[in-house]
Amino acid sequence: MLAVKTTLLRRRLASRPAPLDPALVLNAVAAVIIVIDETDTVVHINAAGEQMFEATAPHLLGSALVDLIPGDNPLFGLIDKVRRNHSTFSEYGVPLDTPRTGPRTLTVQVSPLVEHENWVTISLNELSMALKIGQQMSHRNAARSVTAMAALLAHEVKNPLSGIRGAAQLLESSLPPEDGPLLRLILDETDRIVALVDRMEVFSEGHPLDREAVNIHRVLEHVRMVAENGFARHVRFVEAYDPSLPAVLGNRDQLIQVFLNLVKNAAEAVPAVGGEIVLSTAYQHGLRLRVPGGEVTDLPLVISVRDNGTEGIPDDLRNNLFDPFVTTKPKGSGLGLPLVAKIVNDHGGIIEFDSLPGRTVFTVILPMAR
Repeated sequence: MLAVKTTLLRRRLASRPAPLDPALVLNAVAAVIIVIDETDTVVHINAAGEQMFEATAPHLLGSALVDLIPGDNPLFGLIDKVRRNHSTFSEYGVPLDTPRTGPRTLTVQVSPLVEHENWVTISLNELSMALKIGQQMSHRNAARSVTAMAALLAHEVKNPLSGIRGAAQLLESSLPPEDGPLLRLILDETDRIVALVDRMEVFSEGHPLDREAVNIHRVLEHVRMVAENGFARHVRFVEAYDPSLPAVLGNRDQLIQVFLNLVKNAAEAVPAVGGEIVLSTAYQHGLRLRVPGGEVTDLPLVISVRDNGTEGIPDDLRNNLFDPFVTTKPKGSGLGLPLVAKIVNDHGGIIEFDSLPGRTVFTVILPMAR
């Protein structure tokens, strides 16, 4: 009996596939993977790295990393930080422009290789968060364009409208009764345009943002209470908070405006029966954003608003969702999300979204107060 069991076990072991070569696995990864030793010498590079640097692995192995990536690149500062802290760090929006690679914007993640002292694994990726940051830059440009439009409307449109309205009121007493509806139409349309300009003025550039340490959970609690007692009475709220989350560096009133807008949109998207909105917070270690001009901001605080709206965001609106006057609502102005994008931008943060039928998530990533 024992001999039979032994024979069966041997057959099973013999039928198992051979262990995978780690190099084959890494070559299947779309991201560039580079391993360097304590002297910053390349000891491994995958197939994606061969394509990026236009050379074969045998030629690249043994090269100094500085021969592939300029020494003033932020990557080297990230490597030093990883070696000091023995932890993984990421940076988004890192530029790379060499004769081999051409101009690129990368997501960089650097991790210590535990088995070897001061060895480091580097991951370079163009397709994930770098794309989101690119979208974020377009959100910022949209916010700036709305700001310029608001200033133009405020200065060049409101004054003539006031004159038109005043002249129409003077004519009211001298017109025959049958022309009254036309006069009322002029007044109503003038008032409507003035109201639109007033809404646009919230985008105008004012004084520098007054920021302080803000407890984001108190902000979300305030937003939830306003929603539950008003436009979201039919919604079930779920709170999934990280109680150890540090304070946000921000403006409380403006942050309330951001999340009130997001929650209101979510409440309008969920079904009348069974509608649910999940408010969540989390800490994301090592997340950094490099913005044009070279400034680097640490963005560890992640706040999400998730709803179970049945339709999600239409595909044709996703690329322009934060542009002014883009809306799915029949009576919407299309100014809510551009305002949200502007406020998040003023805080030095990021806003992004992911949407499928039955699940839409808006995520705001913010700096913390030191």
